Amino acid sequence: MSLTPKQVRSDAEAVFDVIIGGGIAIVPLDVAYAIIGHKEAAIRKIFEVKKRSLEKPSGMFACFDHSLALHDLGEREREIERALIDEFDLPFSVVAPFNPANPALAGVDPYVIETSSKAGTLDMLLNAGAFHNALSKLCFERGKPAFGSSANISLTGSKFTVADVEPELKEVADMIIDHGTSKYANPEGVSSSIIDFRDFSVVRYGCCFDKLKNIFKEQFSINLRP
Repeated sequence: MSLTPKQVRSDAEAVFDVIIGGGIAIVPLDVAYAIIGHKEAAIRKIFEVKKRSLEKPSGMFACFDHSLALHDLGEREREIERALIDEFDLPFSVVAPFNPANPALAGVDPYVIETSSKAGTLDMLLNAGAFHNALSKLCFERGKPAFGSSANISLTGSKFTVADVEPELKEVADMIIDHGTSKYANPEGVSSSIIDFRDFSVVRYGCCFDKLKNIFKEQFSINLRP
């Protein structure tokens, strides 16, 4: 589906208003459709309807500025992030240490931070398409981050069209944005690759993993750890 930047921005503005108001939205990402919120009640409902274990934290829908502000990373790790975004235009999720008291998280309900972090780390999804980037930029500019996960019942595989998202999830959503089939739709039903930037271990094998692995090795002499 071909959309103008103005249309994408308009959809992002509408979703931002919904989630900041306490609602839930199902949104299109290049890696899969996602279900997101901002406030405690919304995040609780998302975990409940997905049947998702609280041992599996939500992700933060982020732009590079979010990572710069919140993640505790060295210059080498920053260089990798920049390259993956600016040079290779690939989606990926970064797990890295963060400070929950950082002003960039001011106003976020403690429950949301608790269920979106693990062992002092925060998982941020970066560069997951035009809509994701527009919404993440809005969230950063306005100091109100979005949190969530793939729009699917837990362990059933990611969904790449609105039609494939389970009815239970659609019923709790206050807004659904349909931008057609996700760019990286795949028969394995996998979403973003998640990499722990503390030791470059692979938290989850996902779409674009082979490309990511090659870039880490060829550009940075890093072998991603299983």
